[in-house]
Amino acid sequence: MLNKIGRIVRFHRKQAGITQKQLADLAGIGKTAVFDIENGNSNFRIETLMKICKILNIILDFQSPLMEEWRKHES
Repeated sequence: MLNKIGRIVRFHRKQAGITQKQLADLAGIGKTAVFDIENGNSNFRIETLMKICKILNIILDFQSPLMEEWRKHES
C-alpha cells in the first residue's frame, strides 16, 4: 500500500513538473520526507502526507463496506 501511495505522489509531482525539492519547499517539509514517501518508506507522519497531497491536489479517501453506515452515524 505504501508503495502505491508513493507511486501516486511521484506521478502527480512529475505531472506538475516539479522536483522533490520544489514539492518539499511548497509543502513546508524536508526533501527527505518527499523521497521517503515516494519510495514507500513507512517512516513518515500522516500530517506530512497530507501537506504533500494538498499541494498536488490529491484527495485521500477512506473506503470500506461500512463507510456508508459510518457516514450515517457521523451526521
